[in-house]
Amino acid sequence: MEMKKARPANFAEYVDLFPKNVQPLLKKMRQTIRKAAPKAEEKISYGMPAYTQDGILVWFAAHNTHLGFYPRASGIEAFKEELSGYKNAKGSVQFPFDKPLPVALITQIVKFRVKENSVKVKAKKK
Repeated sequence: MEMKKARPANFAEYVDLFPKNVQPLLKKMRQTIRKAAPKAEEKISYGMPAYTQDGILVWFAAHNTHLGFYPRASGIEAFKEELSGYKNAKGSVQFPFDKPLPVALITQIVKFRVKENSVKVKAKKK
């Protein structure tokens, strides 16, 4: 995939960096995350879309053949079985462009991360 060389300032600029066939997948990922974490703030972090709520929740990025989803190591570990059909590592998973985006699973992981961050914040206040 040919990507223009630029540092995006926001999600719209990020999406514009990618071919037309990839843009709907990026928008679907964004929509899924925003629905699962409506209070999360969106920003560009490490050159990719990121969502924060009581700390970082998740990042995602388009690559040559897949969308990378980065819910931290805890998000991968908590859903290890559900993610076993995808290539993954300690803090990341790859969703191939040629397969449907697992919206329900992404939603579960994002909600898990919201709860996890909330618990950490409450524990620090005690």
